[in-house]
Amino acid sequence: MGPRGGRGLYVGRRTAALLAALLLALLAALLALAALYGRCRQEAPTPPSPSPAAPGFAAPPGPAAAVGSGRRLPRQLLPLHYDLELWPRVRPGQAGPFTFSGQVNITVRCRQDTDTAVLHSSGLRSLRADVRGPLPGMGTAVEVAELRQEVAGELAVLELRGRLRAGRRYVLQLGFEGRLEEDLDGLFLTRYTDQGRSRQQGIRRYPCPVPGSHSLAQSSSWPHTCLCSTGSSLPPLPASVGSTQHLKYVFGHEFKDVNPMQFQSMLIASQLEPTYARTVYPCFDEPAMKATFNIRIVHDPSYVALSNMPAIDVSEMADENGSLWTVTTFNTSLKMSTYLTAFVVCDFDYVTRTERGNEIRIWARKEAVRNGYVDYALNITGPIFSFLEDLLNVSYPLPKTDLVALPEFGAGAMENWGLITFQESSLLYLPSDKFTSRKAMIAIIMSHELGHQWFGNLVTMNWWNDLWLNEGLTSYFEYLGATFVEPKLSLDKIFYDHVVQPVLREDNEIGVRSLSESEDKIKDSFALMSLFDSITYNKGASITWMLSCFLSEKLFIRALTLYLEEFSFSNANQDDLWTHIQMVVDAQDEVQLPASVKQIMDSWTCQNGFPVLTLNLTTGTISQEQFLNKKNENSTDSYNNTWIIPISWMRNGSSQPLLWLDKSSKVFPEMQVSESEYDWILLNVNLSGYYRVNYDQLNLKRLARLLENDPKAIPAVSRIQLIDDAFALTQFGYIEIETALELTKYLAKEDELFIWNVVLSNLVPKNLESTLKNYELYPLLKKYLLKRMLPIYHYYASFIHQNVDALEDDYFAQLYLEKLFGTACWLGLQDCLNLSSELYAKWMDNPDYNFIVIILIKTKLCLSVKLRSLNSLNTFCYVPERYSYYPSLTLHKTNSLFN
Repeated sequence: MGPRGGRGLYVGRRTAALLAALLLALLAALLALAALYGRCRQEAPTPPSPSPAAPGFAAPPGPAAAVGSGRRLPRQLLPLHYDLELWPRVRPGQAGPFTFSGQVNITVRCRQDTDTAVLHSSGLRSLRADVRGPLPGMGTAVEVAELRQEVAGELAVLELRGRLRAGRRYVLQLGFEGRLEEDLDGLFLTRYTDQGRSRQQGIRRYPCPVPGSHSLAQSSSWPHTCLCSTGSSLPPLPASVGSTQHLKYVFGHEFKDVNPMQFQSMLIASQLEPTYARTVYPCFDEPAMKATFNIRIVHDPSYVALSNMPAIDVSEMADENGSLWTVTTFNTSLKMSTYLTAFVVCDFDYVTRTERGNEIRIWARKEAVRNGYVDYALNITGPIFSFLEDLLNVSYPLPKTDLVALPEFGAGAMENWGLITFQESSLLYLPSDKFTSRKAMIAIIMSHELGHQWFGNLVTMNWWNDLWLNEGLTSYFEYLGATFVEPKLSLDKIFYDHVVQPVLREDNEIGVRSLSESEDKIKDSFALMSLFDSITYNKGASITWMLSCFLSEKLFIRALTLYLEEFSFSNANQDDLWTHIQMVVDAQDEVQLPASVKQIMDSWTCQNGFPVLTLNLTTGTISQEQFLNKKNENSTDSYNNTWIIPISWMRNGSSQPLLWLDKSSKVFPEMQVSESEYDWILLNVNLSGYYRVNYDQLNLKRLARLLENDPKAIPAVSRIQLIDDAFALTQFGYIEIETALELTKYLAKEDELFIWNVVLSNLVPKNLESTLKNYELYPLLKKYLLKRMLPIYHYYASFIHQNVDALEDDYFAQLYLEKLFGTACWLGLQDCLNLSSELYAKWMDNPDYNFIVIILIKTKLCLSVKLRSLNSLNTFCYVPERYSYYPSLTLHKTNSLFN
């Protein structure tokens, strides 16, 4: 699954409300248990009547929170195949509430004699339940004595009068109904507007409120009017219509219409990860309980239905009232987990292309398709598929892939096998938008979801405790795929900027979990949901990057190919991955490891946090400890975690053989340096390891001098890492602020914006305007930073003046120019103040002025305009709050530092 508002799992409104209600109810119960007990005994409500459709089968009291209970299913029955029919009872223009019904027949294999069948069900009303078998005969029935719903455990329990026998196959037949909500979880409904629809579509006609006889003018032209021609007051619009801006006339009564071509439409979609499949149909809702699926969707004839596999039949059926519905039947799926089943019912359009036999269709609102907003996604999907196939040497096994842009979606995207769903903003690209940053975002998300077709869909983790095998591996490959289709992106720079640096800032607190947890720790819904975080995504990707670096990409990919081949259509845990990597390592002599792959990697995945290495150049000693905040009173020396650490390093600009630190401290004679100031050491070259480095003063002074003389002698990614480590070490009490600032004195020669962004994010206060009155700090920052910023400021200002279109392919300029220019204006640089006024005037004359300029105007440059008392911008400008300042920058030190 892609990021949901950053890295993390979206929680629907229904789920959040239920969880909050649960906590409040628990508190109330603890406070008044005795009183409530007596009262409940006297006022106990009458149990609900059995469902008339199924005597003896009680319906659950409304939907339960579908985020996964801690109870695991017993293993007496294993699912083999599902025959699933879903029928969303939705017509265009229909007012709610909405429901869906269905029937599921699950073929199971009995592994141990049992008289009970237990599977997941949450928020579903059970209509009937039967058990047939043993197969191949279907005439024999095993009588169901009771169908019991365990709401807290999200279970349906079938108590049988006979026994199911080990080694035999049976069919569980269950009918069900559910509520179709608008909360973006499970099977949900969402509303949207589409300018691409014809004017006759999407309008529900309401009766004229004027008494008397009425008829609709028979005309194909707009507006349709009521022939009563009265002038009565306007009736209120029904709530289901939405804004009055989307309707012009309702039987002759005119409404304000600022966008007459927009009409409200509805679609149905699904989001079943992690444990929402059980809210759509009764099932064995655990990732390791894979099965094949035959899916059939009954829907309104004006809609098209999509699922994991291609449609093989479209027919009609009549309901009990004689109304016609369309029935779309899909081909049998591959073996997969329940959370990957997917359903979409919509009236979207699509564009299509075939790549190596894989039919690719991009679906979106008709307006978006007509205007070419899906063309970029179509152009890159096939090449990314081919890139991953060639890299992994494992073919994509499905005949088609549908990618759907949903107007509302809780996740950034979801990797359902053969039917990938996206939030619109994650997939649509305006052809007029020529800038790399927007394309890069789409390419990254696209690569992530396509990577899941192998890591997650083809091979799935056994249980959620190893979720990083899905999300961490895919978060690594998303950058390989994105830089393949957008080669102007720098892989190592963007990976450090987007992945490594953010998670290093989070993975340093006491109590942060490890990457891989033991299964018994995932006992409840909160534990499961918490796994969808930056540790799983970004730390998982960072560990994968490190693994690829010390193995070599060639050996790493070879091991992944073996892993994918071995566990295709099955499940694995992280030990399975380590085993297959070890097999590849053992079969060659080029790469030698200090311990087994499992020992090395478990030190990174089974322990929380990460190490900081301290280097003493005089003795050549490197020691390790967990990186924790020394200023935190709760941080003690009782944390004795040690890691087996690969150390890539260079000496005086020359790369050196890989070294390993496999204990708390070790002497490396080759790292002892001479007295020459030109003899220096750099560790963790190009972020090849997931750790920070703390150099002694001798090496830091030599590195600072090297940066002032020749910054390019240190690779760009190592420069940002060096500076970022220094500020983090200062913040956590390892070194003083003077040491970190020594490494920034060279910045007049720094031309990398992503490095400048790290510096400014650490030095410049979060809210620039609020700091203008801090007259003690401001002059010192101005003196120190401005003279160093001038070269890079003038470099980009010249583009803004003369050839701003040249920045279309500068990814980091589009991300970080606002921070650079905003800081220059805040520091009072006159050229920046003049430029801000000039750009504002140009933008006022031409609101379609270059996108880069618009970004600058709407963010930090607004501050400089405000400083010049251009009050016309007071309601237009804003200052983003996404930057953090450096808290240890105290005034008693700054006088001697900022010069």
